[in-house]
Amino acid sequence: MALEKTFAMIKPDALEKGIIGEICKRIEEANLKIVGMKMHKLDRPRVEGFYAVHKTKPFFPQLVAFMTSGPSVALALEGENAIATWREVMGATDPEKAAEGTIRRDFGTNVERNAVHGSDAPETAALELKYFFDQNEIVQYEWM
Repeated sequence: MALEKTFAMIKPDALEKGIIGEICKRIEEANLKIVGMKMHKLDRPRVEGFYAVHKTKPFFPQLVAFMTSGPSVALALEGENAIATWREVMGATDPEKAAEGTIRRDFGTNVERNAVHGSDAPETAALELKYFFDQNEIVQYEWM
């Protein structure tokens, strides 16, 4: 297995709940390393650009409003099968359908306010990481 990088975001609802530490703990417990981290308050153009793939969907205006409502935390994660591992730790998009013990099941309210985001494929991860991080902002971690 090769090391892989992925993008994660802790959304405004999770920051409101004060669970950044709990989410980071779960990331580390899943043998993923946090190799980049930024807290920011995204503006409308930044959110619209990031979620451009959803621009024609009916929920887009609510998504933009939610993601600009407060600060969020962008994360670069690294580990064996990082994309699949992070998606498993997050759980299904809908907290009611997420498995017990996942972040979204434990802390999500609904499909929109579901605490975290994660890349779904290597190509998406590469694009999302570049959207939020300059190359020098991601640490080259020394493994064992």
